[in-house]
This record gives sequence, C-alpha cells and structure tokens, in this order.
Amino acid sequence: MKPSDARQHNRAAWDRLAEQQNRLARTAREQDFANPLAAIDARGWLGPDITGKSVLCLAAGGGRQGPIYAAAGAIVTVVDISSTMLEQDRQVAKERDLNIRIIETSMDDLSMLGEATFDIVTHPVSTCYIPDVRPVYREVARVLRVGGLYISQHKQPVSLQSSLKPTSDGYTLRYSAYRSDPLPAPTTANLVREPGTLEYVHRYEMLLGEMCRAGLVIEDVTEPLHADATAETGSFEHRSQFAPPYIRIKARRIKTESDTSSSRPTIVLA
Repeated sequence: MKPSDARQHNRAAWDRLAEQQNRLARTAREQDFANPLAAIDARGWLGPDITGKSVLCLAAGGGRQGPIYAAAGAIVTVVDISSTMLEQDRQVAKERDLNIRIIETSMDDLSMLGEATFDIVTHPVSTCYIPDVRPVYREVARVLRVGGLYISQHKQPVSLQSSLKPTSDGYTLRYSAYRSDPLPAPTTANLVREPGTLEYVHRYEMLLGEMCRAGLVIEDVTEPLHADATAETGSFEHRSQFAPPYIRIKARRIKTESDTSSSRPTIVLA
C-alpha cells in the first residue's frame, strides 16, 4: 500500500472515531484545567513553567492536548490529519477563550512550518499509523530549536505483534517484526488497536535509532503502567503484564553539522 493511501485511510478512520466520540477522541475534562501542566506532564519533563514556550502538538487533534498546553501558558500549534478531530480543538479553544493555531496535515509533512520554530514538540501515540517514522523525525528535528524537547509516545512493537487474547499457551507473537504491510484489522473490540485504522509495526531500531539519527538525543524512557496482576485473564490490564502497550520518550534536539552554518537559536528549558 502506498503511504498516501494509508494517510487517506487513517484520515477517514479518525474522522469516524471523532464523530463516534471514541475514548481517544474526547476533549479535555474540566479537571484537566485546574492544574494544566500537571495534567500533561506528570513526570516533570517540561520543567516548572512553560509560559511563553512555543509548542507543537503533533498528530494531537481532538481537543485535549492543545487546549491544555495553551491553558498552561504555551503558544500552541496543533497539527492533525483529521479535520473532525481538529474541529474539537476549535470548539474547546472558543469555549475557553484560548488562542490555538490549527493546521490540517500529516505528521510527516510539516513543510508549512518554519525551521527552528518550536521549543517543544509533543507527540501522543500515532507513529503506528504511518509506514515509515524517518520523515516524521526529520521534520520534528527541523522545526525544533536547538535545545528543544521532543516528548513522544509510541505503541511498543511486541504489543502490536502479539495476539489480543490468550490461548492455552498464553499471548503469542502473530506478526513479524519486519512486516512492511499494515496489520490485519482486529475482529473484536479492544484497547490495544483502534477500530478501522491501518497500523504498522516499527522495531526499536526505527523508533529509537532513527530518532537519534535525526539529531534528537534520548534523555529518558518510560513505559506507562497499565499492567495489573489481579486483572481478569484476557483483559487489557492482564495482557499489559506480558506485552506493555506503550513507550514514552524524552529527547532533545542537539546541534549537528548542518546547524553550524545556520542561524538556529539555542534555547535552555528549565
């Protein structure tokens, strides 16, 4: 399948998910605005204050990420491939009198954004919807200022490779780590895969290695905890004990040889 076909398919899928108010397409809650920085940065990776920071919320439409960052004082741009998801950002911004720039495009095409424009790029789970992460990382590195932060979350490859339900042998690896085609659509509702979307397995060589090769230095990695030893067999929490679903990465844009002759500004985030 061509990358352009995958983009069109997933654009339509996320339009539908937003219309259906899927759990991943719901706007920010009232309590998120009580302490917005804590709501988006539980580990403190962004420092004590992001007021005035230029933030790109990448593939982050839906009315949650962008409005919360804006409420925390950031200058926010939201990019997403789904017009319906972005409409939710417009609605929340209007309701709360927040100034948010909204752009409809794919995460691997930020050509409308200038070089060294952002202090922070935040990127929730979405690289699984594109066949190649390299152009995404190149674009992130291009639009980040030297010293800027890239906070991203991804689906772990083993989770995407594994069966959704256990057999007598437990959860099993069903798909190759080197598969280039999108995964078959799941036949049952679950919390691991989004209905109607095309998803791709990306090995850690791609998720981590290509990030480094783009000029982004990894400073911290976490696995958001969803496992529960007391959970019912076959549930999302039970499966998460054997195949943790996500990996969250803190990376920083460094100065590279290509920056030597450029006028990229250097910033320091507290």
